[in-house]
Amino acid sequence: LAEIVPTEVAAAALVIVGAMMFSQLRHVDISEFSVALPVVLTVATMPFSYSIANGIGVGFVTWVVVRSAAGKGREISPLLWIVAAGFVVYFARSWIQSTVGV
Repeated sequence: LAEIVPTEVAAAALVIVGAMMFSQLRHVDISEFSVALPVVLTVATMPFSYSIANGIGVGFVTWVVVRSAAGKGREISPLLWIVAAGFVVYFARSWIQSTVGV
């Protein structure tokens, strides 16, 4: 499929998706810090890391950490705790590999 779709079309599609994502930011409740910080970090991480997965991972981890620090840890789904822990391992994998020597 990647060979069939020209690069120009894929680039245009990514620009459209990015514009649609940014248009949804106006609906974010920025008055609550524990909501605004994960959103801002998610949106900022995606273009700087050239990875949507990294942006989503940063958002999940930040959401869990900030909401827990705000005393709302019990409101977080157990599945989100597991996914956030998985992203922590994903982000720390190079450090883990160098420490363990694998």
